Amino acid sequence: MKRPFISPVLLAGCTIAAGGYASSAVANDTPEYDAELSGFEYAYPVERFAFSSQGQELQMAYLDVQPEEGNANGRTVVLMHGKNFCAGTWEGTISELHEAGYRVIAPDQIGFCKSTKPEHYQFSFHQLASNTQALLEELGVDNATIMGHSMGGMLATRYALMYPEQTEQLVMVNPIGLEDWKALGVPYQSIDDGYQAELGKNAEGIRAYQEATYYVNTWEPEYDRWVEMQAGMYAGEDKELVAWNQALTSDMVFTQPVVYEFDELAMPTLLLIGEKDNTAIGKANAPTDIQETLGRYDVLGEQAAEAIPQATLVEFPDLGHSPQIQEPERFHEELLKGLSDL
Repeated sequence: MKRPFISPVLLAGCTIAAGGYASSAVANDTPEYDAELSGFEYAYPVERFAFSSQGQELQMAYLDVQPEEGNANGRTVVLMHGKNFCAGTWEGTISELHEAGYRVIAPDQIGFCKSTKPEHYQFSFHQLASNTQALLEELGVDNATIMGHSMGGMLATRYALMYPEQTEQLVMVNPIGLEDWKALGVPYQSIDDGYQAELGKNAEGIRAYQEATYYVNTWEPEYDRWVEMQAGMYAGEDKELVAWNQALTSDMVFTQPVVYEFDELAMPTLLLIGEKDNTAIGKANAPTDIQETLGRYDVLGEQAAEAIPQATLVEFPDLGHSPQIQEPERFHEELLKGLSDL
């Protein structure tokens, strides 16, 4: 696979470690995956949607898990992954929704996981939402619950704003973008510097970040699978292309806030928030006094619920950024209740 064009000056520069990530060599036992995560198996069969976008032929990997005959409730849930996650990370949630009779569709967005990673692409939440809508049209889905986690919460919000008639309900799980970091004083990081930071990611640093942020300084052996998934792409032969796409999407996340449009959401919205989460893009680059004010999900969840007209807020005081993985039984009980209350 061809590499993206990167300035030789940048390649010669020192690696800049992103906040929370180590910059040492990848652990020797980290598996090496290519740009489309070949060799890492999801719990459900992966399908491909081929389409044209921005003058390129692309493929979006996705999961389409149909309910058992006689158990279908007639509803579809579309799952949108976060920036450090994949469609496969939703496996526990897919299982619960499938058992409850839902059809579940979980795409890997362009630039992520098993989908195409373009050398050049104008990443925007509008574009990713449009790509997702094209997939749903191909699958014959004209109305669904749109559920997003982390970065996927920003994407789900944008999708709901663009396609309100196709969105029967919006669900956000610890979404990032509940605050505008740049407006709060976080300095901008160029894509070139972001690319260098991405090249410094490895299994050790990824695990440390996840432990502190996703799981509130706890760790279970089953979490290792998600470290392997992410770190393996940085360890493989296509690591430069992976890092380049991650730098482009980081810029998208930082520069395209959705928080100012929450009051325009016209559908019932369920917020599932782990209050111990402290995620804030670029926080490590901000002045110390500003860092302390960012990523306060115990505050941000309530602010979002106040801004969204038809919001229901469910908080988990002791959970972090990934409550669906950290405490799946408790999380899914609240999720299924929130879906059934529609």
